[in-house]
Amino acid sequence: MSEIILIRDSERSRSLEPETSEDERRRALARSLRKKAKSASMRLTNSLRKRNKRVADCRFVSISIEDVRDADEEEAVHSFRQALLSKDMLPASHDDYHTMLRFLKARKFDIDKTVHLWADMLNWRKEYGVDSILQDFIYDEYEEVQRYYPRGYHGVDKGGRPVYIERLGKVEPSKLMNVTTVDRFLKYHVQGFEKTFNEKFPACSIAAKRYIDSTTTILDVNGVSWMSFSKVANDLVMRMQKIDGDNYPETLHQMFIINAGSGFRLIWNTAKGFLDPRTTAKIYVLGNKFQNRLLDVIDSSQLPDFLGGSCSCQNEGGCLRSDKGPWNNPNIMKLVHAGELMYP
Repeated sequence: MSEIILIRDSERSRSLEPETSEDERRRALARSLRKKAKSASMRLTNSLRKRNKRVADCRFVSISIEDVRDADEEEAVHSFRQALLSKDMLPASHDDYHTMLRFLKARKFDIDKTVHLWADMLNWRKEYGVDSILQDFIYDEYEEVQRYYPRGYHGVDKGGRPVYIERLGKVEPSKLMNVTTVDRFLKYHVQGFEKTFNEKFPACSIAAKRYIDSTTTILDVNGVSWMSFSKVANDLVMRMQKIDGDNYPETLHQMFIINAGSGFRLIWNTAKGFLDPRTTAKIYVLGNKFQNRLLDVIDSSQLPDFLGGSCSCQNEGGCLRSDKGPWNNPNIMKLVHAGELMYP
């Protein structure tokens, strides 16, 4: 039923605006899915408490999204929300349970520290023009950048989360900086995060019928020479990590670092001592026999063949799943599998 409704919504928009471009139709579809996903998540129609958990089977226009909430976390979010309202720091676009929960987790539920992090995020969004970056920023050098820094989403894991892949071993920093600048690359990075929250997460939530706001990440370090990893590349990675941690916290479900040699393991054993144990617990460092571990969490059809999967698509973001239901809705799939990963 949800498929029929979504398709009719899309058809209705086309009939009203026959000259609408594909990009405009995509944005309209994203807004529709985002509204449905958020509304379904927020409407707790059949709540119950069991083992200190609140479990809700939320329904909106025949879409059911399971939303499991911890009672203590709900209380913390409520207190945090009241603190933000009292300081006039809660714009409607950010008045979302799961967004506030992610920020609380990032500061271990210390409300004062979380308010400070939240205030910095709002100021950064205003100064960086994030609220309009999807419309205002045009990244003309995208294809060339992907050639020298292959990265992007490809399919979903078995829990329905987007799979994000970076191939650090194929990064060519000098060539990358010949086709773009650090500032423009960072804007492209932020724009990608905004697309994920505005399009990919809502679409994945509807398709998986559970709330999704995190990713499974694969970092392929095959061929990386850590001794020659340029200062520009290192600074770029560090600035991206700071943007992510400060403004999009707690969006990593788990990370697999693959093709890690002895040199990387030595660096990792030192570096992880400076990281939050909650973060390191999500990161798995694997050698060149990683395929079975990845297949434990990602279906073969959703994993590129160069990582041991069966998908050999190029620039399409992964093969479509064959399950019945929303997974077969091509409108949803355009957003779930918006491909960005450049193959060699």
